[in-house]
Amino acid sequence: MKKVQLLFVAVCLAGSVNAQIADSAKRKVELQGAVNFRDLGGYATKDGHHVKWGKVYRSADMSKLTDQDMAVLAERKITYDVDLRGTEESKKAPDRLNPNTDYILCPAGSDNVGNMMQSFKGKTRGDSVMEAYYSNTTYLADRYKPFFGKLLTMPEDKSLVFHCTAGKDRTGIGAALLLYSLGVPYETIMKDYEASNYYRAAENEKMAKQMVQYMQINEGVAKDVVAVKKEYLDATFAAIKKQYGSVDNYLKTQVGLTDKDIRELKARFLD
Repeated sequence: MKKVQLLFVAVCLAGSVNAQIADSAKRKVELQGAVNFRDLGGYATKDGHHVKWGKVYRSADMSKLTDQDMAVLAERKITYDVDLRGTEESKKAPDRLNPNTDYILCPAGSDNVGNMMQSFKGKTRGDSVMEAYYSNTTYLADRYKPFFGKLLTMPEDKSLVFHCTAGKDRTGIGAALLLYSLGVPYETIMKDYEASNYYRAAENEKMAKQMVQYMQINEGVAKDVVAVKKEYLDATFAAIKKQYGSVDNYLKTQVGLTDKDIRELKARFLD
């Protein structure tokens, strides 16, 4: 088992997430009850600025946070929580929140996740289903509008976390759109996205085994589902460009970000 884990880490190190892993000591927030909880700070933009550290965090499920974890969130002034899960997901595993946390649920497009899992049965490859999921832009605007709304209005001395269940798909797309709006190059955005494979290595292995054992899903398909791949996020951006001409036009016409909003985001979250 240790050899497998070491091999997995070695593959990640050899791939395109070197920068993510190199600064993981600063980026990763060590929590007992949550995985893939990390700071979106430090990324360079095309014009030489950097995303501020300690302002926006991404995570997986936050229902199992310990008292010690809650103290860490309080110390980092994380008082805004944007939950990208579906209604049933959030009911079954409600976020553990510090007092006076501004919490918002953004369930658009997430209430059929269970049906999606059933669609993997009998398949020998999961990539096609995952790419189809990532290519569906129907719910993206309704899901991420409130997210950007909170970013634009939260007090400057506070911080925000956004998350879903695994912290890789819905959260990954949200992180990508935010970093894009700040002017971070797509190559860097992809590195942040792919880094979930590193931060979730142990969890992914466990989840894949459970899918094989309890849902009778093909092992290869299970590994596709729990992972993130460049092709997946590429599918989202390709679909947006095909339907709306550009990501900039999508953010403007669908998410509702004006030129003033983009300037405000950059003023708030870039150094």
